[in-house]
Amino acid sequence: QVQLVESGGGLVQPGGSLRLSCAASGSIFSSSIMGWYRQAPGKQRELVSTFAVVANSVKGRFTISRDNAKNTMYLQMDSLKPEDTAVYYCNALKPGSYNYWGQGTQVTVSS
Repeated sequence: QVQLVESGGGLVQPGGSLRLSCAASGSIFSSSIMGWYRQAPGKQRELVSTFAVVANSVKGRFTISRDNAKNTMYLQMDSLKPEDTAVYYCNALKPGSYNYWGQGTQVTVSS
């Protein structure tokens, strides 16, 4: 069974940092396009970052990385802003084959 499990969300003040983690089943981690998305209240889910594309809104502040030995992907989020508040989702995509989502982790940026 495929699993994507996010962790690391929470409440942080503007300007602060968080690191999200996504633990994936080993069978898909190496063969998928992995990425992070987010969905703010009342808005559509949007791309944050894959290893090829980074949203303009987070460029220079967010960094995606991976540890293949641990089948884990990370999102280091620095200089957080209130508009970064959203549920963040891990995604594993293999075009024409599957598109898996994690359960999401809440990130709230507020003073």
